[in-house]
Amino acid sequence: MSFHQWHYDTTTNSFTYKIDGVPLEHVESYKDLGVLFDPFLSFDQHISKIVSKAYSMLGVIQRNFRELSRDCFVVLYKSLIRPHLEYANTVRAPRRMCDIEKIEKVQMRATKLIRSLSSRSYYDYVL
Repeated sequence: MSFHQWHYDTTTNSFTYKIDGVPLEHVESYKDLGVLFDPFLSFDQHISKIVSKAYSMLGVIQRNFRELSRDCFVVLYKSLIRPHLEYANTVRAPRRMCDIEKIEKVQMRATKLIRSLSSRSYYDYVL
């Protein structure tokens, strides 16, 4: 894997790296310690994957807990969903608005699981 900028043309500027004369396999992404790296270090695939995991955990909570109190939901959210969203945040810290919005949509949907709060806007809690 080579790390480069967005405007880099990989078709004309590709290199073959070798160790002891054996060419190394070229990969488009690599997972290390649970973080998915791509050649541009944009972390798009990684953020999509963690958002998908968080949504699946929200589905588990929704299927298994019909009536959630606010306190019970906070415990479930902090133990099952938030670790997925926050793991390796210092490495891949979302800088683009589209990545931040993907993560916030998980939180918006999570607030709708509490019946007493589902009628209120998400931004009522944030602001």
